[in-house]
Amino acid sequence: QVQLVESGGGLVQAGGSLRLSCAASGRTFSSVGMGWFRQAPGKEREFAAAINWSGGSTYYADSVKGRFTISRDNAKNTVYLQMNSLKPEDTAVYYCAQGRGYGLGTSRHEYGYWGQGTQVTVSS
Repeated sequence: QVQLVESGGGLVQAGGSLRLSCAASGRTFSSVGMGWFRQAPGKEREFAAAINWSGGSTYYADSVKGRFTISRDNAKNTVYLQMNSLKPEDTAVYYCAQGRGYGLGTSRHEYGYWGQGTQVTVSS
């Protein structure tokens, strides 16, 4: 079984920074892509960032590009989301997800395992 546990969420002022971590179990972590999704109140869960199996390629939603950075440490089975220049519209529950393949998935269908989510609140 695969378990994903997010941490690092919290309350931050607009313009501030926050780093989310996702610790994964299982021996397949280093061979699959990983992603971050977020869900704001009253909205559908949306793609934020993805990273391929090796960490050599990344992809971002337009809404976070230039502000967020996804990275991974395969030796630690951990993926990170560094969030800078945060805006109130970034407020959401952020979910870590493990991909079904090795590439950059942008759809929920491309991920087979999900964390419980961590709340990020950005105040104005």
